[in-house]
Amino acid sequence: MLPDPHQAQADAALLQLGRRLRADGYRFTCVTPATHARNNARGGAQRAANLRDVFGWSRAFMPSLISADALEQLRTAQVVDDDGELLRSRVRWSNLDDLLLVHSAYPTEASDAVFFGPDSYRFAQVIHDHLQRSPVRVERAVDIGCGSGVGALLIARAVQHAHVSAVDINPLALRYTAINAALAGVTNVAIQPSNLLDALGGNFDLIVANPPYMLDHSQRTYRHGGGDLGAALSLRIVEQACERLTPGGSLLLYTGVAIVEGRDPLLEAIRLRLAGPEWAWVYREVDPDVFGEQLSAPGYERVERIAAVALTVNRSA
Repeated sequence: MLPDPHQAQADAALLQLGRRLRADGYRFTCVTPATHARNNARGGAQRAANLRDVFGWSRAFMPSLISADALEQLRTAQVVDDDGELLRSRVRWSNLDDLLLVHSAYPTEASDAVFFGPDSYRFAQVIHDHLQRSPVRVERAVDIGCGSGVGALLIARAVQHAHVSAVDINPLALRYTAINAALAGVTNVAIQPSNLLDALGGNFDLIVANPPYMLDHSQRTYRHGGGDLGAALSLRIVEQACERLTPGGSLLLYTGVAIVEGRDPLLEAIRLRLAGPEWAWVYREVDPDVFGEQLSAPGYERVERIAAVALTVNRSA
């Protein structure tokens, strides 16, 4: 398939906007949707007063608030909406340490929204901790469901000799990952569409994933984990990834689980799938209580809490 010149032009404009923001010292830490909503509901917060309001808090802004060049880049990238006399960006820019990452604006209601938030920061810490202590040389790695590209970029920068794949079923996620990789100056990441590992051959020394884990009746790609309570995709990743690990290789899965009457159904399923001497694994709660507002959604009537968890699986050498 030939590349779309209009899409290439749009992505180049978005990359230039990211470079402009970084050069101007822009910084924003992305928060949960509930915290975002509370900030934007405060008096005087409906209209943007600065670049963080525009590109972090997703607030409507007067065209005169940003430079003519930045406004032209937004228009060329096709990521600005007219809201009467005001405009609104359809993308956000958030920082992860020294990385600047483009992702979807708040609220992330579109079916192809590309999410970044507190889970991304925790996922990044899981990867960082593993790379700091693992003695295994990583030659080939993959970030399953890469989203904005956090996992792939962190591995590629830390292990510059490695070949790192970033895969997703969402074309917009692949576009944003490519922009974020270019902005970070990372050249050892291959970006391609794939349903989990279906489009990739061979085995991997390191597989990372931060899949959606909610029960989402709209079945948005970034949010819906499938199954009764959102754990189905996480289990599919464990099953596929373990088959594709090299001897001594590792899977890092950061996800969430709905705790029902004190039981962790994801942990119970993982115990069955990873029984035997071939696997050494550690499962831990990273945060015992995340996205509490989800408990009022249909399907969560028996759920006590949603926990963020990290699973590390090592295949015997």
